[in-house]
Amino acid sequence: MTGHRANTIGLLCGREYSFPPAFIERVHQLGSVHGINAAMVKFGGTKMDEAPRYRVIVDRISHEVEYYRGALKHAVLYGTYVINNPFWWTADDKYFNYSVMSKLGLAIPRTVLLPQKGYPKDVDITAESLHNLEYPIDWDGLLDYVGRPAILKPYSGGGWKHVYKVNDKKELLDA
Repeated sequence: MTGHRANTIGLLCGREYSFPPAFIERVHQLGSVHGINAAMVKFGGTKMDEAPRYRVIVDRISHEVEYYRGALKHAVLYGTYVINNPFWWTADDKYFNYSVMSKLGLAIPRTVLLPQKGYPKDVDITAESLHNLEYPIDWDGLLDYVGRPAILKPYSGGGWKHVYKVNDKKELLDA
């Protein structure tokens, strides 16, 4: 994965039809001499102890999708360059704080940042806005990674609101 990461520029975008293919083609043209390539970013459960697949990510959608912001901040922690700054919208969230504590060597339970359940009205929930999400997501694999039962908590917020103990994929998706 390290070799792949070192030479890949990822594009994270929403409902755009002309820019993404033109951007990827141009990166391939200019970067071929140096072994640099481009691809659409794919996120589908961001594991705290895994480095991202991209050396650089060009972000054009995280201002509308919280999950993407969390995954991008995690990528920054692992040395990925992210254009536009994912910290601009929210500088403090549970996942990033857990990631920092883990990097400092503190004992943190295995944690996965999941795609959000709902989206703002102006985000098209079809493949147009969310084509950067892996599908289908390996929900059972993510539950196995963190261990069962798993504790499901919101990305932001507090006061033990909307916290669930889940044992399987059905309970996870219901929550």
